[in-house]
Amino acid sequence: MYLKIEKHMLTCMKDGAHDCQHIYRVLYSALDIASDYKVDMDVLIAACLLHDIGREAQFKNQKCDHAVVGADMAYKYLCKEAWSESKANHVKECIFTHRYRSDNLPKTIEAKILFDADKLDVTGAVGIARTMAYKGIVSEPFYSVDDNGNVLDGNGDEPPSFFKEYNWKLKNVYDKFFTSHAKEIAEKRRKTSIDFYESMYKEVNSVHKTGLHVLDNLFVTK
Repeated sequence: MYLKIEKHMLTCMKDGAHDCQHIYRVLYSALDIASDYKVDMDVLIAACLLHDIGREAQFKNQKCDHAVVGADMAYKYLCKEAWSESKANHVKECIFTHRYRSDNLPKTIEAKILFDADKLDVTGAVGIARTMAYKGIVSEPFYSVDDNGNVLDGNGDEPPSFFKEYNWKLKNVYDKFFTSHAKEIAEKRRKTSIDFYESMYKEVNSVHKTGLHVLDNLFVTK
């Protein structure tokens, strides 16, 4: 049963930031977290495998929410595969509530575990790497500059960038977990994420300041 769902998932994953390895990491993290709870493993595994199958639809139309689209896609797929209405609907609910950018909070333990496992994949080094990869896919820069060429740190009202995503999501996700085990795992990764952002900001800020200073001196001397 799981192999068939996995095969279906593999036909849906298209981008490097949300590839099959992301799915497997989410699944493995979910299984680890689930050891502390009484969980419907059929629902949890199916939800993990199918949680991002709506990504392609969102890429084609940014007005689409991949969690909403993917939840409906998963429900229809599982019903076609003769899953019971209740279990297919449970998987749908898990996928519908797994997104960070949403007010639809997970309610069941399976949904909370999927949410946490998915969010763990935006913590630490992997979270940094995936975010930067995604920014490349959607043609967004690492950072933005103001009208004077100074590097913006991502905390203000500025265009989308890696720095902005870090300050909006990556540094805040550590306080959003529902399960204690996920919180523990995430906390061990937090410093890696902070150190990378601060080091990158320091490096690019130094380059811009030095370059702008040299240019100012050139114009002054002329």
